[in-house]
Amino acid sequence: MRRRASTHQKDRSSAVKQLKRFSNTEIPWGGSKVLMGCIAFRILNALVLQTAFNPDEYWQSVEVAHRIVFGYGHLTWEWSKGVRSYAHPLIFAGLYKLLEITKMDTHWLVMKAPRLLQALFAAAGDYYQFQLASIYWGNHTAQWTIFCQLCNWFTFFCMVRTLSNCLETVLTVASLYYWAIGEKIPKSKHFCLLTARQWALFLAALACIMRPTSAVIWIYIGLMGLFKSDEKVQLLMESIFIGTLTLCVSCLIDRWMYGKWILVPLNFLRFNFLESGGDYYGTHPWHWYFSQGFPAMILTFMPLSILGIWWSRKWQIAGLIVWVLSIYSFLGHKEFRFILPILPLALMFAGYALANMSHPSENPQSCSGSGLANWFIYKQGKGKFWRTISVLGLLVTNIPLALYTSTIHQRGSEVVMQFLADEIDSGHAKNVVFLMPCHSTPYYSYLHANISLHFLDCTPSKEAGYVDESDRFMAEPTSFAQSFLKDQVELPSHLIIYDSMETSLSGVFKSYGYNEVIRIFHAHFPVDHGLINYVLVYRLGDLLNL
Repeated sequence: MRRRASTHQKDRSSAVKQLKRFSNTEIPWGGSKVLMGCIAFRILNALVLQTAFNPDEYWQSVEVAHRIVFGYGHLTWEWSKGVRSYAHPLIFAGLYKLLEITKMDTHWLVMKAPRLLQALFAAAGDYYQFQLASIYWGNHTAQWTIFCQLCNWFTFFCMVRTLSNCLETVLTVASLYYWAIGEKIPKSKHFCLLTARQWALFLAALACIMRPTSAVIWIYIGLMGLFKSDEKVQLLMESIFIGTLTLCVSCLIDRWMYGKWILVPLNFLRFNFLESGGDYYGTHPWHWYFSQGFPAMILTFMPLSILGIWWSRKWQIAGLIVWVLSIYSFLGHKEFRFILPILPLALMFAGYALANMSHPSENPQSCSGSGLANWFIYKQGKGKFWRTISVLGLLVTNIPLALYTSTIHQRGSEVVMQFLADEIDSGHAKNVVFLMPCHSTPYYSYLHANISLHFLDCTPSKEAGYVDESDRFMAEPTSFAQSFLKDQVELPSHLIIYDSMETSLSGVFKSYGYNEVIRIFHAHFPVDHGLINYVLVYRLGDLLNL
């Protein structure tokens, strides 16, 4: 009995030591500096960013939030079909409400505050990635991991945008961190007396509320966990309870906002998976994520990530990356942002490779890697040399691209809204029409002024042979513009077009008394609708004398 008690006491002491190491209430060595550094970096990131990426960052988040709080804003067709949950835009609605209450809802803050809030979320995701790498491989590797995360061009370009995919990524990394703690110390208690595993399941459920497709990640993690767990029934019951509770709360939120009972995740999955509704916006070949999408996102980090996978032997996490890319490859409509949650995991492996190049002895798992690689890097004493070459290569390839895509490429979409805001302040802008492909620019959330706006509709339809308003304009811009202006009771004060339509439309505009007032640079390279160098603003001639 005495020996059994001694063994029990020893095991308990070991568990306490592990708990202190992995507890989220104790920041690992250097962690507080990492957190503060990430917050400062992401705030700067948000302030630097002035380009457009995807319409959803405006139309499915801040535009909805602006309508909720200020009473005007546009809801796209997804909201009439119940395909989107209000859980995500309500976060920014809360921010807008705070600005309204404090009388701080200036045009600049209404435009910038959501990205600044997202910057804090992104910093939390960076920090949880640091923590996750620390659990697996120690603080040295964690520090190289955070270097990779902050250096990567796509995370700089994307993570502070108000896309649901960005918050999904943060929640996914945080949940994987708690899941890793739960695997090491299953009974460890955290906030609200929940275990680490329960926190992981809760954050995973929130990620699925933000983006129902996040379930793809947690089907894999959950099945792996069930296979290895000695408490399969308990794990299954916890998953069902937490998932059901979170879904019920989400349904209550949507019941409140929609005014009726609606199951958004079911509608979302039906439209995107069963009906392939996303194909309406374009399709890609099955291999696109493997051959173009993910390689473009990870860029020059890819060789290091592959090396890190081989050295670390973390096949389960590597398998998750391949699993997500494979499942998403079955969908016809593909976008970079859909696979954003696995990018931090791949960058974590790149951090592992860089750490091993400089201090291989700290990560003995690497010694079981390729014999040729070990000879080349370790026995020849070239580890630090190749690490230096790798770091220089990463900086040279990623930093210029990050700055270019964040400040220059597709900047016209946002700059034109700032110009229109100035026109509104000066009393020139009364009603504005965007004669360009639908959702090419932000909307009321970037003007914060209740004037008449009109854009070309592109609502999907199951009707055979249906051509939406946006496509009709692109096919016959001259006749469309003539018909549109002829039908107006009051001519718009401003017309916005891309320069690719200038030859077709400038004559029509002049015949109605419009003059070009500004030409805003947009992009050097072709985007979704071909080569578009400039955004042009035409103003009704009579207004020039105001």
